[in-house]
Amino acid sequence: MATTSHYASSAVAPWRRYLELTKPRVVSLIVFTALVGTLLACPGLPPLAPLVFGNLGIALAAACAATINHVLDRRIDEQMTRTRGRPLPTGTLSERNALTFAAVLGVASMAILAFRVNLLTAVLTFLSLIGYAVIYTVWLKRATSQNIVIGGAAGAAPPVLGWCAVTNSVDPNALLLFLIIFVWTPPHFWALAIARRDEYARAGIPMLPVTHGIDYTRLQVLLYTVLLTLVTLLPYVTRMSGLLYLAVALGLNAGFLYYALALKITRRAELPMRVFRFSVNYLMWLFAALLIDHYLPALRGGALPP
Repeated sequence: MATTSHYASSAVAPWRRYLELTKPRVVSLIVFTALVGTLLACPGLPPLAPLVFGNLGIALAAACAATINHVLDRRIDEQMTRTRGRPLPTGTLSERNALTFAAVLGVASMAILAFRVNLLTAVLTFLSLIGYAVIYTVWLKRATSQNIVIGGAAGAAPPVLGWCAVTNSVDPNALLLFLIIFVWTPPHFWALAIARRDEYARAGIPMLPVTHGIDYTRLQVLLYTVLLTLVTLLPYVTRMSGLLYLAVALGLNAGFLYYALALKITRRAELPMRVFRFSVNYLMWLFAALLIDHYLPALRGGALPP
């Protein structure tokens, strides 16, 4: 079976192996939230340079961090069904090749952000990269069951980075976007951790379901979802957004609360992964609602202000 898996992996085009190192699904969500931050940073369309080069630099940095994560987590990936088919565990790419690829991505990212956007965005993006690729992966992930809570700060940074690319500053509304993703991360990831609890236990990773049990984790998912519901109302309360966003947020939060409550009171085996998948769509549609609400007045008027 292992031979068949390795043969199948070897037959994959080399560029696809490198693409897999970047975790494209994760990076696409990161870039989407960064893009929303970029577009929300000004009343109309942002200047072309921060819009294009800012999000390109953020995307390359996220891909760099994901590649480093593959290298540092190779031993863990070998022990988990979900990840043992990745390029490094299967041997279809070497650690040296992966690190070289990560270095190219990282240097390109910092050069683009520093020289085509602004230095503050480059510095904040670099700190976010280090936060995820080194602090979370090397230390937090293996040190505490609160790893995803503390490490979630790095994953919540992209909309702030996108906003900063336009304004060259860290504004309160950008921090509000950060807060939404920061509070969203634990219930999102803990649902996956419940589904993969035995694999994390075998790998020796102290995820919350491993250290405190599944029932306790289910309760935490519900409590964080309640907190998330309150946090996502803040854009409307602070007049950052309007009624369209409020309506979408209320609907999405009702769905998330339903899933979180079902996860708490039932033991259906498929439910944790359903919660996990819903949480991904939740964040995507929530940020899409922020963006549409932002441009709705201009769309009604038939033109976007410069």
